[in-house]
Amino acid sequence: MLLLAVAAALWLVPSDDYIFLPDHAKAVAPLVHVQGEKPDRGSGGIYLVDVLVRRANLLERIVPGIRDGSTLVPESAIEPPGVSQSEREQADLQAMTRSQDIGAAVALEELHYPVRAVPTGVLVDAVFPGMPAVGKLRQGDVITAVDGTRVRGPEQLRRRLTPVKPGETVDLTVRNGKDLRRESIRTTSEREQPDRALIGIGIEQAATIDLPVRITIDTGDIGGPSAGLAFALDVMEELGRDVDRGYKVAATGELSLDGKVHPVGGLKQKTIGARNSHVDVLLAPAGENAAIARHYAGNVTVVSVHTLHQALHKLATLPRHR
Repeated sequence: MLLLAVAAALWLVPSDDYIFLPDHAKAVAPLVHVQGEKPDRGSGGIYLVDVLVRRANLLERIVPGIRDGSTLVPESAIEPPGVSQSEREQADLQAMTRSQDIGAAVALEELHYPVRAVPTGVLVDAVFPGMPAVGKLRQGDVITAVDGTRVRGPEQLRRRLTPVKPGETVDLTVRNGKDLRRESIRTTSEREQPDRALIGIGIEQAATIDLPVRITIDTGDIGGPSAGLAFALDVMEELGRDVDRGYKVAATGELSLDGKVHPVGGLKQKTIGARNSHVDVLLAPAGENAAIARHYAGNVTVVSVHTLHQALHKLATLPRHR
C-alpha cells in the first residue's frame, strides 16, 4: 500500500522536464475544405502525424520508459528562459497557419493553377533569450537582406551566414509592416558547432500568397510547421488527383514554396503514432528523419522524399492497394 501511495504521489506531481508522446494519426480530409472539391473515393487517405507534448510527472522522469515511445526533454528546449508557454503555443499556431498556406499554394501550382506566391524574406518567429538578436530583432520582423544582399527565404539566409565567423558582425535589413530599418548584430558561436555563427532566432518563410480557389484548413490546437507536406497532398486529393492510390498515407515534413521537404522533429513519436494507427505508408524527409522513421516503423513502409514532386512520383509507383 505504501508503494502504491508513493507511486500515485509521483504520478500527480509535475517535474521540470517535458515528455514527448506518440499521438494517433489524423485524417486530413475532414480538416480541409477546397472550393470545387471532388467527392471522396472512400478508400485510403492522407494523414498527418503529430507529437503530444506536456510536462512529465515525477514518475515518468524517474522511470523514463514507463510510457511507450516517450522521450524526456528538458524544459529549456521547449520553453527557453523569457518565453512563456502561451507565447510558444501562439508561435506554434502561427507556424501551422503558414504551413497550411504554403502547402495549399504548392499543391495548386503542381496542378497548374495560377498561383501567386512571392517569397518576401525571412520571418522571425522567435528570438531566443541570451542571444545576440535580443533587443535587435523581435517576433514578426522580416529579414530582407544580409550585408546588403537580398534574401528571400531561410535557405538564402543560412547561405549568407555560412561564411561568417563567430564574433563577426552582420548587417541586416529588417521590415516590420511598412517600417524598414537596419540592425547590426555581432554573432556568437553555437555550443555544439563552435565554428558556426549564430544570431539566435527561429525563422520561417515570409511570403505573399494569393490562391485562385478558396481553401480553408482547420487543425484546432495542433501547432508547428511539419504538416505542410500532408496538406499539399490532401489538397491535390480533394481536387481529384489520386495521390494515395488506396493506401493510408501519413506524411510529415515542412514544405517550402519551391516544393522542397525539410526535416522536422519528433520522428520517433510520429512514426510510432502512424504504426499504432495502422497506416500503410509514411512519407518522411530524406536523411536522418527517414532513418529514424525506419527504425520505429514496424510494418509501415517508410518512403523518404526531398520534394513534393518526388513524393507524388514515389506514391504513383506503388502497386495499387487491394
